[in-house]
Amino acid sequence: MREVLEQWRPVVDDAIADLLPREIDDAYLADFFGEPSYAYDPVSVQHALSDPIWELLDRGGKRWRAIVCLLLIEGFGEDPHEYLPYACIPEILHNGTIIVDDVEDGATMRRGDPALHHDHGVDVALNAGNAMYFLPLKVITRNPGDLDAETRLAAYEMLMHELNRTHLGQGMDIYWHNEPEIRVDETRYLEMCACKTGCLGRIVARLAAIITDSRSEERAVADYAEHMSIAFQIADDILDVEHAADHGGAFGKGMGNDIREGKKTLMAIHAADHAPAEDVARLEAILWSDENTDEEVLEAIDIMREAGSVAYARETALELAATARDHLDTADIHAENAEQLAEFTRYVVDRNV
Repeated sequence: MREVLEQWRPVVDDAIADLLPREIDDAYLADFFGEPSYAYDPVSVQHALSDPIWELLDRGGKRWRAIVCLLLIEGFGEDPHEYLPYACIPEILHNGTIIVDDVEDGATMRRGDPALHHDHGVDVALNAGNAMYFLPLKVITRNPGDLDAETRLAAYEMLMHELNRTHLGQGMDIYWHNEPEIRVDETRYLEMCACKTGCLGRIVARLAAIITDSRSEERAVADYAEHMSIAFQIADDILDVEHAADHGGAFGKGMGNDIREGKKTLMAIHAADHAPAEDVARLEAILWSDENTDEEVLEAIDIMREAGSVAYARETALELAATARDHLDTADIHAENAEQLAEFTRYVVDRNV
């Protein structure tokens, strides 16, 4: 998987740079956004959009959503290089959600450095994040691959449907971590993940099926990507806990963020159902606190571990990844690509970063 990621990531970044260059000038603005009514200011666009977005992209990220889209396109028998701008759509959307989510969650760190709103200000961060919701629509408008009108409309309607559902998921997540008690159950948690994270995965897969005229496979690959994305989210939550615990309390505010932000993860929900009442009360108090010491974060982790909640979350992620592979098996995709796509379901659960 590392080889596939390393091979495609620079290609994806170059394609993103075609949509949002690292250096903004008048010619780009006029070409991409239309002739100005009076005069654009490339300097302000540079500092308010391109710089913060590329700062985030350059910090890391595997670009796996774009790469899965490209593998699906190839699996459907098309040249992925011909459709690179479309594969950038879920990657741009994902990074836009990161910027906005960090503001909404009051996050301190992102990919090893301060969250963008700490470096650039909340106003710049929100505007840049929101712009990344709309940039992908320009891909549909500019129509690389010369898609027919019906296909372009299908892609647009799909994006609108899935993006609306991502905000349902984010709304649930925000509301839950603004509650003092852990009242949500596992099914609603999984639905939140299916919306917030799964819909981006569904965009990856559905877009590949739509633009390659492989609509008969759309449902199967969408289900594959959704289940894989939920597994990824749960695995990500586990990593946040494990990295914090492995540093023995000397980790500062860059780790254990889910606990500091009061997130009702699957581990917290499971612990609320299986830990002793006094432990549940203590866990809720830590999650509800405005500020947590490193020791309190470790205490919350201990409660979840002793309740078997970390192990339960890992098993759930593995089951979801297996379900994703089952859906993939029903799709008509070239064997080599299907094997790579199946490997992604293992990668998202087994990775250590």
